[in-house]
Amino acid sequence: MDDLPKHFHVLLLTQERCGLCEQAQEILERLAREYWLSVSTLEMGSPEGQRLAVSGGLLFPPGIVIDGEPFSYGRLSERKLRRELDRRMGFVERPPYVLPPLQSART
Repeated sequence: MDDLPKHFHVLLLTQERCGLCEQAQEILERLAREYWLSVSTLEMGSPEGQRLAVSGGLLFPPGIVIDGEPFSYGRLSERKLRRELDRRMGFVERPPYVLPPLQSART
């Protein structure tokens, strides 16, 4: 059973008319095709959204919560999110998409 891919639930805390929230949604939709992600959204101004934001230290939208753990807020870095998902999948040393360093031609 350990051969099954790891499934992640990502919660996106949003706000109306938030360009960064729209960017985060686009990134998550793209990554959901590469990783096994389920993505849901929650209005940051809702009672549950406020509770999650305060308890997780997510100061402003968009807030990202992965499997119940606060990950980031503000502009979402796709690279940082990929590294975190790879780390959670067990690719700690070198994620599969990172190429090995080039050998120098020193003589």
